[in-house]
Amino acid sequence: MIFFIFAKNLAMRKEIGKWLMDVGKYVATAVLISSFIGEFKEKWIVYIIGSFTVILTLTLGLIFIKDKPTTKTSK
Repeated sequence: MIFFIFAKNLAMRKEIGKWLMDVGKYVATAVLISSFIGEFKEKWIVYIIGSFTVILTLTLGLIFIKDKPTTKTSK
């Protein structure tokens, strides 16, 4: 994934993770609002694509936010 190439330091990884989680929340909100307001003939397509996008972005966001364990060697 292209994010892994650019996100080498921990601070940048956390910011990208927060951004991805925000995108997931916005997509979930948009799917809910459009299901109440919009009149789609096939709502299941919106639900499936929205759910997949939310799960993907939230999962990637959590992966980026997770701290990598540091290995400390004492000599």
